[in-house]
Parts: sequence; C-alpha cells; structure tokens
Amino acid sequence: MSSRRLSVLGGLLGTAVAAGAGAFAWGSLIERRLFTLRSETVPVLPPGAESIRVLHVSDLHMAPWQRDKQRWVADLAALKPDLVVVTGDNLGHEDGLIGLRRAFEPFRGIPGVHVHGSNDYYGPLRKNWLRYFQRHTGGLPRRSPNLDTAAMDRFFGETLQWKDLNNAVASLDVRGTALDFFGVDDPHIHRDRLDVLTGLIDDLRDDQTSDDDTDVSRHVTLGVAHAPYQRVLNAFVTHGAQMIFAGHTHGGQVCVPGYGALVTNCDIPRTKVKGLSVWTHALRSSFLNVSAGLGTSIYAPVRFACRPEATLIKLVAAQI
Repeated sequence: MSSRRLSVLGGLLGTAVAAGAGAFAWGSLIERRLFTLRSETVPVLPPGAESIRVLHVSDLHMAPWQRDKQRWVADLAALKPDLVVVTGDNLGHEDGLIGLRRAFEPFRGIPGVHVHGSNDYYGPLRKNWLRYFQRHTGGLPRRSPNLDTAAMDRFFGETLQWKDLNNAVASLDVRGTALDFFGVDDPHIHRDRLDVLTGLIDDLRDDQTSDDDTDVSRHVTLGVAHAPYQRVLNAFVTHGAQMIFAGHTHGGQVCVPGYGALVTNCDIPRTKVKGLSVWTHALRSSFLNVSAGLGTSIYAPVRFACRPEATLIKLVAAQI
C-alpha cells in the first residue's frame, strides 16, 4: 500500500477517533445533565372532569453527591402537580436515599404512587456495555439485594404518604375524579405477580360494584410498572388500564440521531422506547408513557441524543 494511501487512512481513522472522543465527552460531561421536562396531554378522563396534572419521574439512579439532579427534581414541586408517579430505579448508590430525600421532600402533601425497579434492590456494578445488545428477557441477579429498599419505602409511604403499587392496587380521589391504580414490582427481574394482581383488581371492582354510591363511569384506571415488558403491558390493557406509566429503558440512553435507540433493555419495540404512544392488545388499547428517565448507572455515566427527562402529563376529558 502506498504511503499516500496509508496517510489518508490514518487521517480518516484519526478523525473517527476524535469524533468518538468528542461524542463521549459531550454525552458524559454535558448531555447527561441537560435535564428536560417533556409535556403531554392525554384524553382519558370522564366527560366534564377537571384536568389532572401528573408528574412522571423515573430512573433517578440517585447518588448522594448528585446535587444538580436533586435540585432540578425538587424545583419541579413549583409546578404544583396534582399527582406524582414514580416508576422505579430510584437508588443508584448505597447512600442514594440521602439524595432522594433532598429531591422529593418538597413534594410532601402531593398524592403519589410508586413501584420498584431492580436498582432499588441491587447496587450498581461495572458491566460490559455490549451485553445490552443481547436479547433481554430479564433475569434474577446472581447476588443478594444489598440496598435498603425498606428505608426508601418508609420515606415514600410514611413521610410522603405515597401509595406502594408493587403487585398492589390503590385508589385516590384527585380533583373530583376517582383514579384506580394497579402496579407490579419490577418485571425485569421477574418480581411481577400478575396472578396476584388479577385477584386484587377483581376484589377492588367487586367492592365498587357493591357500593351503591360508586359511579364506576367516573373512575379512571391507570397501570404502573418499571420495565415495560410486553407481557405486563398486555395484561394491563386486558385489565382495562386507560393509561400505563413505565420507565427502565432510559430511552435507549445512547441513540443515533435520525435513527433513535439502539437497544431497549427489554422486549418493547424500539419505536416505543420513550415518549407517549398507544399500546394495543386483543383489540383493546391504552396510552403508554415510557420515560427516558433522569439518571444513569454511576458506571455508565453517558447519554447521547437522549436527554434525561421527567414528564408533566395533563389528563383531560376524553372526546365523546
């Protein structure tokens, strides 16, 4: 090969390396801190109902030193949402609860619901990033939980008075509309118990049907999960969820401009890896909001073409 051709190839290789280094620097130093509030409007409420503003927060992966993220989330309380939905992976460090308290304390007194992600049980580990390109069916980690999940749940439940939806159901009256919730523990590590949830949903609806004062037509059903695996989304739609909240995917975390996410870290289609969409199963449909989340693992601190986000969703009356 001629020296001229070698020189050209060397120049191209050098340009590619420089571009890659620049992209990594942008993603690790800048973009992962460019916190963004996405806004959506979803028509699911009964006719004549007052609108409800829902703040959806996911995948904080909080470490105690992440003060910029803590301040940004705390400042969202100024939006005065009517409801907060937290879809897991809140902890990113054994002392992550310190940061969660700083972030969520201003929301005291605002109704909320939450579920767990795997990172609310297991602290982060260094991984081979290429593993995310493998087909993901979930799986139990080969180690014992090592984070204080119970302390986090006490903060959410006792301090903030938020409802725990891990394989559970709950109801809240928000601005005159009865919201019925059902949720599962993290499907990514097979903690979801859809069999248990089915019975709980049936019991809730039996109680409502037997109550002469209950107008079932004024109820709205919302499903909540961390990882949006298809088996869970399908079950939620079957059980009548009018809207589903999920996280886990990080929106792909590292995306290609003009193409989007390279991976989803679950079996959801790549086109639904983040944002608002419609999920259809067996001729029934539900709105689905998948949050790209606000954090990353402390061992993978980079985002590219996928800014960290929370979502403010305005629930409004459906068109007749």
